[in-house]
Amino acid sequence: MNVQESQRPPGPLARRQTRRVMVAGVAVGGGAPVAVQSMTNTDTADVIATALQVAQLARAGSEIVRLTVNTRAAAEAVPRIREQLLKMNLQVPLVGDFHFNGHKLLEEVPACAEALDKLRINPGNVGKGKKRDEQFARLIEIARRADKPVRIGVNWGSLDQELLVRIMDENARRPVPLDAKAVMREAMITSALGSAAKAEELGLPGNAIVLSCKVSGVQDLIGIYRDLAARSDYPLHLGLTEAGMGSKGIVASTAALAVMLQEGIGDTIRVSLTPEPNGDRTREVVVAQEILQTMGLRAFTPLVAACPGCGRTTSTTFQELAQDIQSYVRDQMPIWRLTHIGVENMSLAVMGCVVNGPGESRHANIGISLPGTGETPVAPVYVDGEHTVTLKGEDIARKFRAIIDDYVVRKYRKRA
Repeated sequence: MNVQESQRPPGPLARRQTRRVMVAGVAVGGGAPVAVQSMTNTDTADVIATALQVAQLARAGSEIVRLTVNTRAAAEAVPRIREQLLKMNLQVPLVGDFHFNGHKLLEEVPACAEALDKLRINPGNVGKGKKRDEQFARLIEIARRADKPVRIGVNWGSLDQELLVRIMDENARRPVPLDAKAVMREAMITSALGSAAKAEELGLPGNAIVLSCKVSGVQDLIGIYRDLAARSDYPLHLGLTEAGMGSKGIVASTAALAVMLQEGIGDTIRVSLTPEPNGDRTREVVVAQEILQTMGLRAFTPLVAACPGCGRTTSTTFQELAQDIQSYVRDQMPIWRLTHIGVENMSLAVMGCVVNGPGESRHANIGISLPGTGETPVAPVYVDGEHTVTLKGEDIARKFRAIIDDYVVRKYRKRA
């Protein structure tokens, strides 16, 4: 190996070997691609609003969508939501999120379980004292009878307090007690693995169980999932809970998920962003896709490389062009995905000046290099490394989009 090869950044590590769980037509674990999940924030009892949001999330690329099922009205709405989605020709898997009264709702509205593709159960919220085991068993029996997989999702905001106290007592008797965070991590892992073992004892197949242990601290999340991955072969759903809003939520989620994905841990992911008031719920889907794509784990849509700008690029021309092209390829992707194979792997570059612009443009499938500040827009275009044309004038964006469209038609095989 030469020096250049030895300094090359490593790619993602080999994926952790897990069981495979089928959620409708989506494979989770067992070597399947890491799936993108999201969750609605509508009132599930509002059938039309919820169906429309599920459709938005699915069309944005969410491969599994979770719904809150917290009332009788919400449970009764789930089959009708499924009907609305079928009318829109959408088959996205739906997960019911159950807390406190899930056993009652599913027993009172059996059609709800039938319409769902997976159940999410939080073992810290299924009941207290003697009722906990009974109500957990009722939920597992419903899932087993309906042949539905289950995600056992532990959250440190609703951890089983009796379990936590027991583990704290055991820790106090150790010759060298663990610190408080380590005790919390152990309690969460014990809750997840103990609940999974109990579910299997009750007859739920091991290949119908997914686990998650969510916290809101990046280092805590990484530590928990490393331990959980080492101690089980269940597929794992990743997510930093309560990640926050805007750039904070994006950065925190990326920091946590990227470390685990790089280590081969994780079979589904969700980016739990707090939306802006009346904001677009699909942003969490886009961020999850971009994490996976920029790490080289999956491809969803052509990525646009663009320079950040400097004193050579005080004009906004290249910024406007980069924004135009990035929006264009994302808007076109649902159409291209249906018509051309592999177009999601296409790479584009929109560069602002002559310093790095030509070189970066040659590395992309299609690249354009603007001249910089105070000059008439004269932009050479490179296709697969070759200079093919120079665009001039005020209509560069439209002409560049046409070059992209032509490349898609010529280079990517048409679906039969």
